[in-house]
Amino acid sequence: MGEATVAVPLWAWGAVGGVIAVMLAVDVLAHRDNHVIGLREALLWSGVWIAAGLLFGLVVWFGLGAEPAVAYFSGYLLEKALSVDNVFVFALLFGYFRVPAGYQHKVLFWGVVGALAFRLLFIFAGAELLERLAWAGVVLGAFLVWTGCRLAVRGEPDVDPERNRIVRLFRRVVPTDARYHGDRFTARVGGRRVATLLLVTLVAIEATDIVFAVDSVAAILAITTSTFLVWTATAFAVLGLRSLYFCLAGLLRHFAYLRYGLAVVLAFAGSKLILAETPVGELPVWLTLAVVMLSLAAAIGASVVAARRAR
Repeated sequence: MGEATVAVPLWAWGAVGGVIAVMLAVDVLAHRDNHVIGLREALLWSGVWIAAGLLFGLVVWFGLGAEPAVAYFSGYLLEKALSVDNVFVFALLFGYFRVPAGYQHKVLFWGVVGALAFRLLFIFAGAELLERLAWAGVVLGAFLVWTGCRLAVRGEPDVDPERNRIVRLFRRVVPTDARYHGDRFTARVGGRRVATLLLVTLVAIEATDIVFAVDSVAAILAITTSTFLVWTATAFAVLGLRSLYFCLAGLLRHFAYLRYGLAVVLAFAGSKLILAETPVGELPVWLTLAVVMLSLAAAIGASVVAARRAR
């Protein structure tokens, strides 16, 4: 399982982690004043994160070879596309909690940090299952096919925080104040420390992202079981999620057919995992990249045409 599995020394993990930490620190310093992020700034930062992801892909190409690089780019593109669904949910949650525009970047920053931690856990757990259990690939593949079908037929995702068990449990266990206290996650009210509404929003975002993480990690593991390639592709794609939100939050309604493209990609990834356990064997990585690119391009093109006709 995993035609692009590669052996990577421990120092490479440390080097990538160090680069990511530095980039996150720069991001924090650039937005420490909680200013409202405009489209121009969001596009600039999106360009920075996309350039970083593509540059690392070239490092993989020259350092590990063409096949691992194709696997990395396939996983990066897939995670980037699936992130669009996250953006839509973030917009709904920010609207539900009425988060001031100046505080949204801080919530997204810590949300992304949490997303990276959860995805790292899921990546190692999923890769271990696929390595040890022969039938795990079939189960995971069936799950992805089912997820793709569900995505194709569903309407808007249900993100009502009042129904989210993690949010409800948090409010029951942790004293909370249903107000904002600047950009603070906790505040002292009536002589005791309580969680602010900003922290409740962060918990809601983390809780919904865990659901997305299961789908996206499973889909990338269908491309390669190399934990290094899966982790780096996921990390560089997720790191640009904040800028992507500020770029796309107001434009998502124009991508009416994007979910169908994502559904095709997920169903293909699931079928790839299932076929790997049959006499057909593993499909080539380049085929996965081609399916991802063509499916997304067709979905975006159909969305643009539909939007023009509607106007």
